Amino acid sequence: MAKKTVEDIKDLKGKRVLVRVDFNVPQDEKLNITDDTRIRAALPTIQYLMDKGSKVILVSHLGRPKGGPEDKFRLDPVAKRLSELLKQPVVKTQDCIGPEVEAAVAKLKEGDVLLLENVRFYKEEEANDPGFAKKLASLADIYVNDAFGTAHRAHASTAGVAAYLPAYAGFLMEKEIKFLGQLLENPPRPFVAILGGAKISGKIDVIKNLLPRIDTLIIGGGMAYTFFKARNVEVGNSLVEPDKIELAKEILKTAIDLNKTLMLPIDHVVADKFDANANSQIVTRAGIPANWQGMDIGPETVTKFGHAIKKAKTIFWNGPMGVFEFDKFAKGTIEVAKLVAEATQKNGAISVIGGGDSVAAVEKAGLADKMTHISTGGGASLEFLEGKLLPGIACLQDK
Repeated sequence: MAKKTVEDIKDLKGKRVLVRVDFNVPQDEKLNITDDTRIRAALPTIQYLMDKGSKVILVSHLGRPKGGPEDKFRLDPVAKRLSELLKQPVVKTQDCIGPEVEAAVAKLKEGDVLLLENVRFYKEEEANDPGFAKKLASLADIYVNDAFGTAHRAHASTAGVAAYLPAYAGFLMEKEIKFLGQLLENPPRPFVAILGGAKISGKIDVIKNLLPRIDTLIIGGGMAYTFFKARNVEVGNSLVEPDKIELAKEILKTAIDLNKTLMLPIDHVVADKFDANANSQIVTRAGIPANWQGMDIGPETVTKFGHAIKKAKTIFWNGPMGVFEFDKFAKGTIEVAKLVAEATQKNGAISVIGGGDSVAAVEKAGLADKMTHISTGGGASLEFLEGKLLPGIACLQDK
């Protein structure tokens, strides 16, 4: 799926470029940004446009405002951090359309950067209202989408504006399409997919789309217990989705029919309650005792999963192996992160970490820079791997 990128634009000098970025960053109670990864991820595209003499107009959302402006969702802290990273002032408007914004755009000089106010202060954004999209588009000559994390949303600023402006991918968007696309189209083998997290329900379509393409599917985290239930193995008080047991049986059968290896944990770290300081013990594959619940994969499982990961040439990982936000139950996830990093660095495996909690886990382990690609889109990554054409990508010009 080759899309035209900013590098395909012939002449950027003096052009007004509307760039959809994903500056939906986490903040503390005092509105200090606690993680600027998403801002940093957009810098290569912004810097490229600045260096080419463009007038850069950035548009983003932040949080989930309820139908109008809310001070806690204003982008002022983002403008401040972006100014520091770019080492030049970034002007921020108090709106994203209207006379004030038009005046600010008119004042832009080549290489300047302007940040518009939170686009979700207008309900028309999420409704992909054509009139609203047209007003946004009227600010610019060219549209660039570099917000992969919102590419699965058909919103005015992610897809609607492309009806009125020539639309291109930014460098981050290009990278996401390249690495996630490779997983579906021509992955070096063996290809190992590692899926964890709490529930099967959000990953059904990913499993179905990946199973024919992979060699080994590793399942850990809370979702594993629904598979154990499907095999009539006792899981105590562990998290189970009763309405997904039949589906788990179907997936287990499909793996056999397709001659794929499906790995489940062979031992578990269990706790007597869901608590960071709960009493814990390690139990083997025989089953989890009554009144205990699975909180992490055990050491034998780490070794077993490690055999497959070490041989892999392509690895996709989405979802932790346990309740990794509790340090006591983070060991399995951290060990899997180390295994994936080692396969990447020593064996030249392509490792793609699929957004959300997996990224947090890899960062907690201090191994983010050892992976091939860390996706910036949780939901978008999964929908892409389900085989869906994402609206924010579909609207971009083909090469």
